[in-house]
Amino acid sequence: MSHTNIYSKSYTMQNVQDQDLINFGLKVLEIEASALSNLAKKLDNSFVSACRAILDCKGRVILIGIGKSGHMARKISATLASTGTPSFFVHPAEAAHGDLGMITEQDLIIAVSKSGETEEILRFMPLLKRRGMFLITLSGRPNSSLANLADINIDISVEREACSLNLAPTASTTATLAMGDALAVSVLQARGFSEEDFARSHPGGRLGKRLLVKISDIMYSGDKLPKVFSDISLPSAILEMSNKCLGMTTVVDKNSPRTIIGVCTDGDLRRAFGKNIDFQNTLIKEIMTTNFKTVYSDILAVEALHLMQENKILCLPVIDRENKLVGALNMHNLFTAGVI
Repeated sequence: MSHTNIYSKSYTMQNVQDQDLINFGLKVLEIEASALSNLAKKLDNSFVSACRAILDCKGRVILIGIGKSGHMARKISATLASTGTPSFFVHPAEAAHGDLGMITEQDLIIAVSKSGETEEILRFMPLLKRRGMFLITLSGRPNSSLANLADINIDISVEREACSLNLAPTASTTATLAMGDALAVSVLQARGFSEEDFARSHPGGRLGKRLLVKISDIMYSGDKLPKVFSDISLPSAILEMSNKCLGMTTVVDKNSPRTIIGVCTDGDLRRAFGKNIDFQNTLIKEIMTTNFKTVYSDILAVEALHLMQENKILCLPVIDRENKLVGALNMHNLFTAGVI
């Protein structure tokens, strides 16, 4: 049985075969792909005008919808907000009971309705229009009551739903969501919205942490920074390393305690012990590494991660722009901060 004619047959739980289920799914995807293909042909001056209106908006972009259209409106609002356009969703029923006060004359309204005849939306559209507010509608019926009230209407009509009964919003919600994405991304690109801008809207996400967290935000500093003078004995240096638990210590000039002159790591200790040194009478400066890597405190933590990975090191001294020691960073810092 071809998946193109599945609606011509009646099914029961007992006679549905595995291939029938695959055909059902294929038919849905076929209808929704066709809906998106047809939607692309409808991008015209209305779409351009809507994008420019959003770009010119001095307030927020308010999304309104109910039912399945409401769910799509929420998603469109969330996408706008996360891509540089201040936006929030208002439920039509709640708007009539006080939430209308959240909307100002500087805001722009995008109302979403498949039929364009949703009573809850139409009920307070005149109130918004009397306040001189700009209205964009996403409607499946270009000549609907809602579309006729709009300053700009974008046609999101589909030939049929993917539902076999042609009733449940399926292809129409896909078209709505896709048009909302088209608006948001077009505006994003017109604004020159960057990865850094996106990260500022998503500070809790992985990208936000990689693009926003600086070394100074997560480094060990103050009393947590392992630091010894160059003339200290090896046992005392090991005690400092053990107490600070970083697997290393910085070595600083006694006459200039913020000037780093070397580092001593667990690896340096192992190599020193392999040489049968006089443990008690050896000074840290005799085994420390003087050719070491450092990072500036004001750079992104992800840059330190790249440096550590490239050089196969687990810990780095941190300096300021005057080359003075201010902290230390290890892989645990990066992992805890979510940079890794």
